[in-house]
Amino acid sequence: MLGLAKRVKAKILQASTSEVYGDPVVHPQDEKYWGNVNPIGMRACYDEGKRCAETLFFDYHRQNNVNIRVVRIFNTYGPRMKANDGRVVSNFIVQALKNEDITIFGDGSQTRSFCYVDDMVKGIVNTMDMADFPGPINLGNPQEFTIKELAEKIIKLTNSVSKLQFSRLPEDDPARRKPDISLAKEKLSWEPAIGVDDGLKKTIEFFKKIIDE
Repeated sequence: MLGLAKRVKAKILQASTSEVYGDPVVHPQDEKYWGNVNPIGMRACYDEGKRCAETLFFDYHRQNNVNIRVVRIFNTYGPRMKANDGRVVSNFIVQALKNEDITIFGDGSQTRSFCYVDDMVKGIVNTMDMADFPGPINLGNPQEFTIKELAEKIIKLTNSVSKLQFSRLPEDDPARRKPDISLAKEKLSWEPAIGVDDGLKKTIEFFKKIIDE
């Protein structure tokens, strides 16, 4: 794709991820932070794959003047997620709607930040419209929740009788994750407009329909 972009002089976007920061020792994470990634761990194929892709994009930008955009996407959720995609929001909502135990890995104290899909799309469009700014740039919601708090919030919003079930924490699971979006505010005049409660309500309504079907 980078070769094609070079040949036809196209602007090209890489949807990178907050996973490039690994299990961060800097909090919140800004774009200058190089990350803390285990290159041979269980998560390395994803973490290092995205990091390698960023390297390739910037090499093509420097050597061939390819017009790149690199966005580091933090957890995104919303309607039209797949019920079985394995993501924490969809997992918790489906389990809560079915009144099944909600599976939490570890003690639930690890944190994540969740950005509603409409906000994320707007941030990506703004990035593509921005002149002469390759990135990387964080796109995400700086509201930070523990996984346990998220589960409890979803139980409340779904009026579920689900209980929390705790399992072993996977290897190299990040303890904290929160974007510093100062650069997005400065360069894109962008920040999330939809709060987690409102976003979850919209997402829950979607899952109610597909589960009923």
